[in-house]
Amino acid sequence: MRKSIGLVLSVGLVAAAGPAQLNAQDDFPIVGTYTENVACKGDATDASVPQVKISIKEIDSSVFGLCTVLERKRDGNKFSVHVECKGPGGAVMLGDVNFTIKDEKTLDFADQDQTYKAVLYKCPR
Repeated sequence: MRKSIGLVLSVGLVAAAGPAQLNAQDDFPIVGTYTENVACKGDATDASVPQVKISIKEIDSSVFGLCTVLERKRDGNKFSVHVECKGPGGAVMLGDVNFTIKDEKTLDFADQDQTYKAVLYKCPR
């Protein structure tokens, strides 16, 4: 009897995780690959342009390195994301970055101090 209860709980937990992941993506619609300050063409010419890859858990940027998303907040079309970044040489930085959705293909990006700003152009899948 115990095994069947455990199996039912395991199946229930796995089933519940699927919709939670979907809801998380819906709540963070900026997931994707972007080019900085140049429209993404989706071909080999994008290789020379700095890129930013945004997932629910990480932001990988040629400027800031690999950043782990620690917290994210949404206010309309603006996202404030608290991150821990590992830059070149292994330096670890904590900070906040902000994304503002301009339209379905572009985001405004700025760090917490407004010292680095960029327009991010979404690449086709």
